[in-house]
Amino acid sequence: MTQSSESGPLDPEDRKIITLARSARARNGVAEGAAVRDETGRTYVAGTVELASLKLSALQTAVAMAVASGAESLEAAAVVTSAVVPAEADVAAVRDLGGPGTPVLVASPAGELTGTF
Repeated sequence: MTQSSESGPLDPEDRKIITLARSARARNGVAEGAAVRDETGRTYVAGTVELASLKLSALQTAVAMAVASGAESLEAAAVVTSAVVPAEADVAAVRDLGGPGTPVLVASPAGELTGTF
């Protein structure tokens, strides 16, 4: 997993998915919030799922929602978390649907971009 540094302003559509992910995290009171954007521009927003029988990260849940809704590819993904690096399983889920070039934006709980993977 490689992190790239951002130079210049963030694309408005990428800022939007970070804002949506941040809102999901706050609204649901969960550890992480995530949002993904599919090839048609539709967004899917999710939070961490923690049940006795099912545990999914926010990004895994957002990817699953996209797949269940018929998305064929992803343009971008964002996760709002206190972690500095996304879990490998999260990046793998995004890349399974989006391909190797799909950016995974990681933002702090304050909504500040901390890295792109």
